[in-house]
Amino acid sequence: MYDVVTFGSATWDFFLDLEDFRVIENEDFVTGEGLCFNLGSKVEIEDISFFSGGGGTNVAATFSNQGLEVAYCGGVGKDFAGKEIVEILEERGIVTDYVQQFEEKVTNRSVILTSEGQERTILAYRGASELLTEDNIPWEALEAKWFYLAPLSGKLGRITEQIVDYAAQNNVKVAFNPGSSQLEFEQGKMNRILEKVEVLILNQEEAAQLTGLSYEKEQAIFKKIDRLCPGVAIMTKGARGVVVSDGSHLYHGDPLPADIVDKTGAGDSFGSGFVTGLIETQEIGYGIQLGVANATACLEEKGAKNGLLESEQQFRKTKVERESL
Repeated sequence: MYDVVTFGSATWDFFLDLEDFRVIENEDFVTGEGLCFNLGSKVEIEDISFFSGGGGTNVAATFSNQGLEVAYCGGVGKDFAGKEIVEILEERGIVTDYVQQFEEKVTNRSVILTSEGQERTILAYRGASELLTEDNIPWEALEAKWFYLAPLSGKLGRITEQIVDYAAQNNVKVAFNPGSSQLEFEQGKMNRILEKVEVLILNQEEAAQLTGLSYEKEQAIFKKIDRLCPGVAIMTKGARGVVVSDGSHLYHGDPLPADIVDKTGAGDSFGSGFVTGLIETQEIGYGIQLGVANATACLEEKGAKNGLLESEQQFRKTKVERESL
């Protein structure tokens, strides 16, 4: 039996470090700012690198690093990137028996545009990961204590309820980090999913979208989520840390100091670190500490799987404070 089976995307990430560009302010952009190049020009790249990414494989890397028995269930293409991803997972001790290789689409790709002092911009192609369906998941082979659902983006989100239902029927605990397409589920479907979830992982924008409340109203957000989800609920707040509810208390953890190199995979590394801590100790405070430390280590390296903490590795522990909800 596996400790954890992970679901989610497998992606080949290209990092392009840019110098020749401009940032322009315009209200037509969702963020208020846009990255601008000269149309028809050749843009010089300062550096290029590539790594394995994708939420399903990123969280699997943390679990494996922490000494847990982990398998990844997802889809890749029958191409160079797909083969590379499978090899990288196997080198990390992650079981790949349940990786489906598809001919219809190539493996997911992301082009991540980075520059010192600027927010990254990600160009995402959702490829073979979307072809995974309930019909090509080997359900009976997935004997596990936990399922971890990283964001199931795009069409892949269609299998969310089937995975959670199977887990409930087979006494498998579920950690759920919904993606944007899953947060758009109609309310009845989302309620059916959340009532079977042990750990719900959201960032502050996602928590606001799920509840329809401003993310500044933390107590109100968690009171609403706790009515929907009987398990532990997490809201990450970026540079402002993280807050976790167990239904009766809120636990607050601050971020650790970090020399930030790349934010890719920070959410995955926190969520999987938290769940690892919960598996090991059943203590929310320790889960927060391991999650924050793992995310900090990820932030200090380029690539979502580089820098992740190893089992038995000493790490800085953030202070965790508890208050009644």
